[in-house]
Amino acid sequence: MHDLVIIGFRTLLLYALIVLILRLMGKREVGELSVIDIVVFVIIAEVAAFALDSPDEKLINSILPMFVLLIIQFVSSYISLKNKKFRDIVDGDTTVIIRDGHILEEEMRKQRYNLDDLFQQLREKEIGSVFEVAYAYLEPSGNLAVFKYGDTAPVLPLISDGYIDARHLEIQHKTEEWLVAELRKKGIEDPQQVFYCSYENGELKVQLKQAYL
Repeated sequence: MHDLVIIGFRTLLLYALIVLILRLMGKREVGELSVIDIVVFVIIAEVAAFALDSPDEKLINSILPMFVLLIIQFVSSYISLKNKKFRDIVDGDTTVIIRDGHILEEEMRKQRYNLDDLFQQLREKEIGSVFEVAYAYLEPSGNLAVFKYGDTAPVLPLISDGYIDARHLEIQHKTEEWLVAELRKKGIEDPQQVFYCSYENGELKVQLKQAYL
């Protein structure tokens, strides 16, 4: 009976604690969770299970690892916010799967993404043929973003927080030299000054970092 009371109390406490931790981690859809988020969730679940399976163990032995995991998640989120390369490593980047009606086989191999997956997601978007597709992007979340001919061209950042995205430049059929030259025309000598930059409707759109406004 004593063990049942302890388990019941721990269940309520851990439930409240996990809800608090998830709230502190921020609101994100399941499909948008990063690898680090998923690892943190799995380990928290294991730690909570250990606390319930071992009522004789001190509860602090389970609570402490949870807060350590929360700190790890906070630190990784902060680094991701400040560092595009780290963000790409952890979360992945957008991948072009179809361009001008042509399936990019090499990109599919890199993402371990097969034709069955592709055709299923195209059917879900009511796309009858690959040849209807101007661009299809496989997002880090696993979702497929599809743009048919005549749709508004997808906007991809050429610069994010001072970091030039070479892959997005390639998709736009542009080079880094072209981008630097265009920035200089706008009086911007260093891409590090740029918070966000995109190429839309034949025009370069630029937003500077607050420190340079």
